[in-house]
Amino acid sequence: MGQWTKLTASDGQELDAYVATPEGTPIGALVLVQEIFGLNAHIRRTADAYAKDGFFVVAPALFDRQQKGVELAYEGEDLQKAYGFYQKLNPETALLDVAAGYEHAKQVGKKIGVIGYCYGGFMSWLAATRGTNLKMQPACCVAYYPGGIGSVAKEKPSCPVLVNFAGNDAHIGQDQVDALKAANHPEVTIHLYEGANHGFNCDARADHNPAAATLARQRSLDFLKKHLA
Repeated sequence: MGQWTKLTASDGQELDAYVATPEGTPIGALVLVQEIFGLNAHIRRTADAYAKDGFFVVAPALFDRQQKGVELAYEGEDLQKAYGFYQKLNPETALLDVAAGYEHAKQVGKKIGVIGYCYGGFMSWLAATRGTNLKMQPACCVAYYPGGIGSVAKEKPSCPVLVNFAGNDAHIGQDQVDALKAANHPEVTIHLYEGANHGFNCDARADHNPAAATLARQRSLDFLKKHLA
């Protein structure tokens, strides 16, 4: 279902992207933004799953500016490598790569949404609040456990946003959830999954929570179909 392609960001940077194409006419398009572990098997499976639901999905490789072909596991030495890549990421530059994915998604002529996980969730939020500066106007955005969102929570989204937080997240404090709630954006829907840990959606993580993952995915899918179909 999926295949690799090349994107070119507005600053001339070339990067890879994983593209998953649905059978038949897409009901909408998605830019799917990775965690800090690269375009690994989990992210590709996630893209494939949304393609099966009828979406044209583009997942840009955010680490290509540092190293091509990064695919990491969630523990041990790979975990340390992931943090190393993460520390070198610049959100403004990464947003150029998200915008390159958005531009590629335009080819299907459908409404476009952005969905991201972990760091990708943070980028999805920025796509909603800063995307218009880069000729992105998502119809909606979905963010899973977006670390750092508290620091930019007051930024106003240009579209509806759904945010999925883990209730027992060791990486994202309650202060970040509270900051987003306090911003009082009427276009933002927040779901908190009690007992779930950071990364609960990922079936390759020790913290995978099947019940929370299933509920969050259904809510996200319903939200995407509402705004993109």
